[in-house]
Amino acid sequence: MQTEIIRVIDPERQEGDLRRAADVLRAGGLVAFPTETVYGLGGDATDDGAARKIYAAKGRPSDNPLIIHIAEPGDAGRYAVTNPMYHRLAKAFMPGPLTVILPRREIIPTSVTGGLETVAVRCPSHPVAHRLIALAGVPIAAPSANLSGKPSPTCAEDVAQDLCGRVEMILDGGACEIGLESTIVKIDGDSLTLLRPGGITYDALCMVCDRVTVADAVTHQLAADERPISPGMKYRHYAPATPVVLLDGAPEAVLAFLRQEQEHRRCAILCYDEERAALLPERVIPVGGRQDLAAQANRLFHALREADRAGADIIYAHLPPMEGLGLALYNRMIRAAAHTVRKIP
Repeated sequence: MQTEIIRVIDPERQEGDLRRAADVLRAGGLVAFPTETVYGLGGDATDDGAARKIYAAKGRPSDNPLIIHIAEPGDAGRYAVTNPMYHRLAKAFMPGPLTVILPRREIIPTSVTGGLETVAVRCPSHPVAHRLIALAGVPIAAPSANLSGKPSPTCAEDVAQDLCGRVEMILDGGACEIGLESTIVKIDGDSLTLLRPGGITYDALCMVCDRVTVADAVTHQLAADERPISPGMKYRHYAPATPVVLLDGAPEAVLAFLRQEQEHRRCAILCYDEERAALLPERVIPVGGRQDLAAQANRLFHALREADRAGADIIYAHLPPMEGLGLALYNRMIRAAAHTVRKIP
């Protein structure tokens, strides 16, 4: 398959390109496209065959549910059973980086939901994604546009590295704004369960709902026989081929450890900007200031891909905090590292 790559600078002026992409989707094909979080690999969410193509293109386990993307928050009722809490969340956070788990309607096949009777619904804010969905006239099922398990793509170049020859079209809308996948919540009556943290933080959710619980799977591994009810819960995710080890310790102790490791091992290091001058330059990849969690989120996945290309035997990174946006970073990094954490005394 030949993959066409189209640079989209102005969605309004390039509507003809987006209409061609929408035609591909309606015909059962696959289109990778930018969102404010990461790039998605899209197919018609009402088409069982398109869903199966997504799983095949990614090499994704079929019990790992897909998220459906809609053009407007109010469209959710066509594909899922909504409720007052959904509408409160939609008013507060949509369009934006929030996904809500709802009971599915029959128009969404179970091949999209990983065999579940619930469906994950999101309304992205990125102008290319928004216009593409509207022109397609169908919800777009779209996991991240990467090979399963690898770091999610935040630019079209990363998508092309994984999926050229596997999909019909890639829409290049530039770098993603947030850089981590959407927050996922499940509604339980008048309470919420946070299944995957993202740009909408726990504290932000608490401004809308008084009762928010963080699922154990956010920070721990699911049991082998436990079924994932949202993307990113069970399988090794976001991981480069090179092993990742997270370092937990005082800043001075971690920096001393990294300097020592550089002298004895071919290691790649995801460091804070403040540490760069104290380290040897080889295979050192800054990810943002120590306190700048938004920059770290934005750079994380591309930094993991860059580290994987560095020819190292091991990748070291800091164990993120578990507060605010740090919880989303922790969630992604602990999976990228297969829960491998080294305590530095």
